[in-house]
Amino acid sequence: MIVDTHAHLDQSDFDADREDVLLRAKESGVGAIITVGCDIPSSEWAVRFARQHQEVYAIIGIHPQEVKDAPEDAINRLADLASDQKVLGIGEIGLDYYYELSPRDLQKEFFLAQLRLAHELGLPVIIHDRDAHGDTMDILKHEKAGENGGILHCFSGSLEMARECIKMGFYISFAGPLTFKNARRPKEIAAALPEERLLVETDCPYLAPTPFRGQRNEPAFVRYIVEELARLRGVSFEDAARFTVQNTMAAFAPRLSLSI
Repeated sequence: MIVDTHAHLDQSDFDADREDVLLRAKESGVGAIITVGCDIPSSEWAVRFARQHQEVYAIIGIHPQEVKDAPEDAINRLADLASDQKVLGIGEIGLDYYYELSPRDLQKEFFLAQLRLAHELGLPVIIHDRDAHGDTMDILKHEKAGENGGILHCFSGSLEMARECIKMGFYISFAGPLTFKNARRPKEIAAALPEERLLVETDCPYLAPTPFRGQRNEPAFVRYIVEELARLRGVSFEDAARFTVQNTMAAFAPRLSLSI
């Protein structure tokens, strides 16, 4: 069994065939999919969809690009949603200085509020960090954000940053770019880190792995990321599938339990 630890099944890209997408994932050996919210509506959708599908779990949160449009009661609404046992964590949250669709100060404000909510609830956090490594690390360290665990999603930092995050209690997750031919740094990092801190994801419908690069991504394609991780580490596909699933259960314990 393999697990897609980060998907966006709410996206309109899946409106025409969402149930078929789940079926293809199952046929590819994907035993669980974690669908991730980016604002209040998508977080509410994630919880509803997870309730309707045994193999689907939810992450809830306000993405840094979306914080400018968040309602005043956003944190309270997230707290209410988090009581559902199919909610595994708070995310994706963080900082995005690439697009800066929301002001940096507001991004930081919501990042801090959601980190503190996760700490209060005892839930792990799923971190979005794009072109904001310094501020992201400063906030994570100051807030001791790794105490309840968490994931650096679609990791794009350096090997040194990854090791610092692991020391804080985080897992490092790799998506489709790990399979890209010229992705030298992610490949080196994935090969160098301890296997007990590695996860895989699709971030679908974005970032489809080779050989589907440029097409719509979907959870079934997570197996290509597992294959590349296994190749980089010199282990079998079965070994890479085993340790990434075990790591997923450890990252989201006690709410996630899978039979492997």
